[in-house]
This record gives sequence, C-alpha cells and structure tokens, in this order.
Amino acid sequence: MSEKVLMKGNEALAEAAIIAGCRHYFAYPITPQNEIPAYMALRMPMVEGTFLQAESEIASINMVYGASAAGARVMTSSSSPGISLKQEGISYLAGAELPAVIVNMMRGGPGLGNIAGSQADYFQATKGGGHGDYHIIVLAPGNVQELADLTIRAFDLADEYRIPVMILGDGFLGQMSEPLVLPKPTGKKFDKSSWALSGAKGRDHHIVYSLRLTPEHALEELNIRLQERYAAISEKEILFDTYRADDAEFLLVAFGTSSRLCRNAVNILRKEGIKAGLFRPITLWPFPYDELEKAAEKVRMVLSVEMNAGQMIEDIRLALGKDKDIQSYGKMGGVVPEVDEIVEKVRSYGTR
Repeated sequence: MSEKVLMKGNEALAEAAIIAGCRHYFAYPITPQNEIPAYMALRMPMVEGTFLQAESEIASINMVYGASAAGARVMTSSSSPGISLKQEGISYLAGAELPAVIVNMMRGGPGLGNIAGSQADYFQATKGGGHGDYHIIVLAPGNVQELADLTIRAFDLADEYRIPVMILGDGFLGQMSEPLVLPKPTGKKFDKSSWALSGAKGRDHHIVYSLRLTPEHALEELNIRLQERYAAISEKEILFDTYRADDAEFLLVAFGTSSRLCRNAVNILRKEGIKAGLFRPITLWPFPYDELEKAAEKVRMVLSVEMNAGQMIEDIRLALGKDKDIQSYGKMGGVVPEVDEIVEKVRSYGTR
C-alpha cells in the first residue's frame, strides 16, 4: 500500500502534473494559486523540466500553445481574472486542436474581486469564455486526493482528444491540506507524430494553426470535426458521484467545495429522518445530464448549492425540465454557504 502524505491542494496538483509527465509549465502569479508556480519553480529543474514565469497571463498561455505544438505535455495555472486574460489563447488552442492542461483556482469576482475561494467562473469554464464554437473538458475535484488524481486524468484526456482540459478548483481547495496517496502515472502513450512540430527531417512538414481562410469551407470542416469530437467526449467521459441518493426525497446538487458542505448537510438531515442525498458532477463539461435526470427521477425537490449566484442551476434545469421543483442556494464574493442554512432550506421545504 502506498504511503499517505500531507499536502496542500495546490502543491498536490503540481506534483501530480510532474508525475503525469508535464515538463513544461508557464504561468504568471496570482493568489490563491501561487503555491503552484512556487512548487513548479522548485521541482521542474529536478526533473529537467522548464519553468518560466511569463511577463503576463497572455504571454503564458501563448507559451503553452508553442510547447503543445511541439508535442510536449504542458500546463499553466491561474485564478479567475488571470483566466479571463488567457481566454483568447484557450480558443486558439481549441482551434489548433492542441492538448494542454489549464488550472483555475477560482476567487471572488467580478473584476479583481478578492482572494477568497469562489465558484463564479462556472459559466466561463463550461460555456466557452473565449470566442467561437468550442468546448474544453472541465474537471471539478472535491478534495485533495481527487485534485491529484484528476490532474493525471486531465493530461491523458488532453492528449487523447487533442483538446484543452481545465481543472476547475477554488481557493479553498487549493489552500487546504489533506492526506493523500500520490497517484501513479497511467503509462498511456499517445502518438503525436502526425501533427507535432518535432522537426521535419525525413518527413513532410506539419503546420499548426487556427486561422483557416482557404479553401472556402476549411473553417466549417474544422468546426464539424470538433463538434464530432465533442459528441464523442460527451458520450464517453462523464464523471459524477452520488451520496445517499438512492432513496432521496430531497437531492442536493453541488460540485467542488460546496459538495463537501452538502455531505455534512445530508448527514444532519438523515439523522432527523429527512431523506436527503447528494449528486456531485465531476465533469462540468460534459455535464452529466442523463445521470442527474435518473438520480432525480423520484425526488420531491432539487437544491442547487453553489458559491455563486446560481450558474450550474441552468444545466440542472436543462437536465430535469420545468416540471421538477428546482431551488437554488448560493453565496457570492468568496462567502461560503453555511451547512445550517442548507439544512434549514431543505427542512423548511419538507414541512410544507
């Protein structure tokens, strides 16, 4: 059995990226994810990797583009306003069909906001913060162990589908320390020889680009190919978790840090004889619509709990339709939902 270690979330993620084979990391500092670049600055030279603190978020995402185009496993990380600055580059990565891992440890907003944890970037991550008809895979870990495990998975998904993958955490998850077993590399190999810019001696040259002006339908053909890929991802790469949901009359739906609070609320409600359960999406894109619909089939009420004004609730409504009673409870600006308030919202509904 592997030994457990105590690590902060940001550092566990960084070490998992190295385990996954990431040898190129470019970023610009911003709280509350600064432990990631600090850790990478220390560790990358030890594994003969490249750490570079870019002059800006815009520069760092374009360095990611270049390293990925050369076939490297590459990562960048930031927090909310920094991710906003990276959006054009993320769209370029999607348009050029380049794999990369992007970490967002969300903070309160809008604007510069504050440095407390938040979940207000759900729309930005899942609905395409940049321009064009594109998606990225979005993974939402709920604890430090999962943060490390999903980092390994993110690199494999990025390479398998030639797509950017975002790990969507928050300031609380990045800053908390928990015991974990560091994951092992999967050993999966991905052949990039048909597209990577690895030197053209002895073969035809490759071109990596997202600009398609000619022939007439070149850009449309790219978009069709991307949509077919997104459909395949939506079919094969759904991740979710449930807790005491099998006989639930009241279903809480939450991701990330909010889901931890909801587990406590479920336990309290169960002790009172109120049949509550939790549905936790792990892939926010693709969202587990069918799985949520099945889990909520017999429940009286669904409560979306988020650290925002209610963003995921739109996907919940898409999954369940207008006939299901769907309520929302959220806190904004880096404020954490209170377990007692979640309990009271369900309790008061149950006494109607």
